[in-house]
Amino acid sequence: MKSLKTLVIAAALSLGAVGAGHAQAPVTAPAEAPAATAPANPAPAATDAAAPAATPVATAAAAPAGDATYVPMKPTPGVGQPVDAGIDFQPQVSPVGETAYKFNHYILLPVITVITLIVLGLLLWVMFRFRAKANPVPSKTTHNTFIEIIWTAIPVLILAVIAVPSIRLLAQQYEPPKKDALTIKVTGYQWYWGYAYPDQGIGEFVSKILPEDKAKAAGEPYHLAVDNRMVVPVGRQVKLIITGADVIHSFAVPAFWTKMDAVPGRANETTFTATKVGVYYGQCSELCGVDHGYMPIAVEVLPVDKWEAWVRSKGGNPAGAAAAAPAPAAAAPAAAPAAVPAATTEAAPAAAPAAAPAAKN
Repeated sequence: MKSLKTLVIAAALSLGAVGAGHAQAPVTAPAEAPAATAPANPAPAATDAAAPAATPVATAAAAPAGDATYVPMKPTPGVGQPVDAGIDFQPQVSPVGETAYKFNHYILLPVITVITLIVLGLLLWVMFRFRAKANPVPSKTTHNTFIEIIWTAIPVLILAVIAVPSIRLLAQQYEPPKKDALTIKVTGYQWYWGYAYPDQGIGEFVSKILPEDKAKAAGEPYHLAVDNRMVVPVGRQVKLIITGADVIHSFAVPAFWTKMDAVPGRANETTFTATKVGVYYGQCSELCGVDHGYMPIAVEVLPVDKWEAWVRSKGGNPAGAAAAAPAPAAAAPAAAPAAVPAATTEAAPAAAPAAAPAAKN
């Protein structure tokens, strides 16, 4: 009987020891879990601490500084402005202008000249051949089918030949601007112009005619010189968004083959690409009031580096607003590895062996 009691007590003690061993395992696991997760948390904190340090660097690089190296360019006599006794277009300094100039001189003028000479010759021949003295008995012919077909078909063929380059030029003039085009907002006022460079952060500044004494002192033609020019880089497409503040004006620069109405409440668009450095003048080409003849346009085309200096002198950023975008994008890959959730999941298996000995003890 004693041996039976001894066996029962031994079995009970054995079961109690096994239960105590099982009870200790869950308690140890939660205690180790926070320790395993903790090392993965400081990584985002380090990233956040580094982010403010990187932000001022990008801001400082994008912030434009004043630049005093810009000096207004002197105009070249006879270039980009009217000349005495001139009968031709101004020399063109844009691809559209060069195409239009060639179209006029190599197609339209020869065709007009030939047609004019043929018509003049026919008139002289009819006047001489069919005069009353040479034809005492006038002809009673009323129709000539062959002649009517000829004078209908030939003009149609001439117009068809002219239409091809004409439509091509028209499409080139209204081709949509490129993505990297320089945007300038042009506003016509009574009686001056306002220019703004939204992408470079340059607010609107006004451009007014210079008095005669100041124009002569600056070596510029009176009625064309202004106090603040529109300044653009050479070789880069310029997109003009043109509107009017009061009445209809018209922005026109002959050397660029550019002309577009400035209509209140409407934003018209045109483009040009200046291919030569220089100063080019224009005027309002819409009768807009008593001082219509006193709102000239002056566009200064500079090399890219000098144009950038001009932008900085105005407090703008030559690279534009888009230049600030790559800075945050560049910081993203550096922060990505620290923020990957895989770091937490990989830390758990590493902590598991450390927890095992504790459970055995």
